[in-house]
Amino acid sequence: MYGDIVGFAMSTPAWVHALAEVGTDAGLLLFAALFALAFWRVRAAPDRDLALTLAGPVAVVGAYVLSEAVKLLIREERPCRGGVATIAACPPVGDWSFPSNHAVIAAASAGALTLVWRRLAWLVLPLAALMAFSRVFVGVHYPHDVAIGYLFGVTMAPLLALLLVGTITPLVRRTRQWLPPAWRGSQAR
Repeated sequence: MYGDIVGFAMSTPAWVHALAEVGTDAGLLLFAALFALAFWRVRAAPDRDLALTLAGPVAVVGAYVLSEAVKLLIREERPCRGGVATIAACPPVGDWSFPSNHAVIAAASAGALTLVWRRLAWLVLPLAALMAFSRVFVGVHYPHDVAIGYLFGVTMAPLLALLLVGTITPLVRRTRQWLPPAWRGSQAR
């Protein structure tokens, strides 16, 4: 399957190659902007809602760190090291393939954003899947690397955010006492 996808990718026009290479990182920037927008949306919401929104990016980092640990345990070579022509340059030796960190981060961001802003699910979940697939398309990951990375991220980040919210909520409550009234949140906390 990897060979078929990469072979098809190589037959596409140069602008598709550029879009596939840039798309993953641009998507991550979009997710960062959506986290900022989510924060702005809930800045005056109850303390727990704001805490959950703040926990999202922390949970994404946590999912990434856990995926890095898995990479170090499994140590799967990149498929691009097999002499296959690919769109993207093959990462250096020692930068393992399983699971795809890009897929983990994209899916973790989508999962955390969906947890705090459910109406975004229709946008962020497919976008994360497309970003994950792009890693196979450009040739640096096997399909199972991105599939497991996606499932890991979309599951782990919401779980971590929910675990963190109990710790972050009291910090939000204490911090808000020094903020202007518009940022102090609703009375029902």
